Amino acid sequence: MTGASYSDKGTPEPILTDTVGDVEHEDYAIGAEHPAPPAAEERTYPSPGKAWYCVFVLALAVLVNFLDRNILNLLAESIKRDLQLTEIETSLILGVAFTVFYSIFGLPVARLVDRGNRKKIMAAGIAIWSVMTAFCGLASNFWQLFIGRVGVGVGETTSGPSAYSLLSDYFPPQKLPKAIAGMNMGFVLGIGMASIFGGLLIGVIGDRSFTFPVVGELAGWQMVLISAGLPGVIVALLMLTVTEPPRHGQASKDSQPITEVFKFVWHNRAVYLPLFLGLAIRSAQMAAVGAWGVVFYIRTYGWTPDFIGPVTGVTMLISMPIGLFLGSWFGEHYWKKGYHDANMRVVVYSTMITIPFALAPLLPNPWMVVGLGLIAGIFNGMAAPVENAALQIVTPNKFRGQVTFLFLFTMNVIGFGLGPIILAAMTQYIFGEAGIRYSLVLTGVIFGPVATYIFWLGMKPYGKAVAAGGLEVQESDKAT
Repeated sequence: MTGASYSDKGTPEPILTDTVGDVEHEDYAIGAEHPAPPAAEERTYPSPGKAWYCVFVLALAVLVNFLDRNILNLLAESIKRDLQLTEIETSLILGVAFTVFYSIFGLPVARLVDRGNRKKIMAAGIAIWSVMTAFCGLASNFWQLFIGRVGVGVGETTSGPSAYSLLSDYFPPQKLPKAIAGMNMGFVLGIGMASIFGGLLIGVIGDRSFTFPVVGELAGWQMVLISAGLPGVIVALLMLTVTEPPRHGQASKDSQPITEVFKFVWHNRAVYLPLFLGLAIRSAQMAAVGAWGVVFYIRTYGWTPDFIGPVTGVTMLISMPIGLFLGSWFGEHYWKKGYHDANMRVVVYSTMITIPFALAPLLPNPWMVVGLGLIAGIFNGMAAPVENAALQIVTPNKFRGQVTFLFLFTMNVIGFGLGPIILAAMTQYIFGEAGIRYSLVLTGVIFGPVATYIFWLGMKPYGKAVAAGGLEVQESDKAT
């Protein structure tokens, strides 16, 4: 593999250049004149059958992951009432218990992923978060529920780093976006089912409780959490049937020091910072909409939660699969056309197209907002597979777990952590509760263009890195 060249300042030097007149311009094409890097062509990958079976199992894992993670949001009011929780305690259960411990345990787990058996690590994680979700359903006080949510967060730290690292060794670069799109179907189904299932539960079960042998009386929310957690144990067993593929590129049996990882990322900041910061800002916008969307429909149009849940769930189940398919298709299309920056190109285009849809909350009819939200969801979905593929393609194998964790940390802690808070502050201090639609609009018209610009800054450096066969560790990056 040939590494990208860097100047003393850490900025990438042009890899391929053509001269037109007196102007030298950079060329990232991989057509007849500039064939794909030999390293990418010479690698051997597992059979398509084994590869797509892995995608199927990973999709199931992601499904139960996001079902377990998001179902609690719709059950929050019932849990707060039955366990007599305060507002602060409820927020700790929904956020801190999961996010903080996800962050604390995430890096050690990611380091283990870079040198260990990824399918076994992920199988253990699936089993842990599934059992702990069911444990949450048996909780009778704050601390029991808090411990359960901590367990869910710890288990789910294995998901992202293991899954993306596995797929990177199952599929060649040009096929990776399609594989990631297939896996992300589990994400769509998980969140969609959480919205639909939770919304229907509120309407059907209400405040009723049920009595069972051994465990005694269970509230409706407890039954849902137990039912959501147990299927994950089956998925954990299925994960063990996946073949652990050989690692490609710069693999290592030793865990790389975190200082070396940070040095590597900083040295290649022209590639990584646009990916990380762009994702954080785009995630903040999407998280703000996700967290406050139900409240928006209630306050603005008078809809009820049991109606909103199925509507938003079905909308996601329609829009996101289309977006995932189109994103992976365009990524492969641009690759075949000869663009090394194919994946980042799709991210920039799809993010830019969503900007005008930020004005949708101003419309007088809620169904018009739902319709435009469906279209925007398609373009948001397009960015997901190619963005994740872009990260995996340029990152050395021995760093993939830890770099992927940093990528997901940016999304979960910065994006999903700050987005809802920023929108809430706008509503509380500027527009008032009745003006939540204006907070949604302002969030979108600010975050959308900024994210697009940051992604655009990363296109050329990313194209150079792919043209060179990926990023390599320089001597100056190694820990001393």
